[in-house]
Amino acid sequence: MANEFDTALKNVASSISQYVKDASMMQVETRYVEIAEDGPSGFDAAKPVARTIIKLDGDSETILPMRKNEAGSTVVDTELFELHQQNVSTAIDYRARILNALLSTLASRS
Repeated sequence: MANEFDTALKNVASSISQYVKDASMMQVETRYVEIAEDGPSGFDAAKPVARTIIKLDGDSETILPMRKNEAGSTVVDTELFELHQQNVSTAIDYRARILNALLSTLASRS
């Protein structure tokens, strides 16, 4: 019985280890598809408008959606950026819930 428990514990620890390795970098990319008069384009034609990379050590990189305003200045497209930020927050929350669930499983087995 103890051998089965040890094996299960090692499997959970291995899963957590792999998840932490995978979680060392998170990339969120927001894309768009232009809707034509004859209907939407295929999803494979989606073009990126914003990207955020977050590393486990706290480093991050964000590429912002920009456009020219009437005066010719480059400004952040706030609507697209807000949508992208919602996607980033959702990804961070999901990752935190999964990691907490894995850690809880490990703690309950100890």
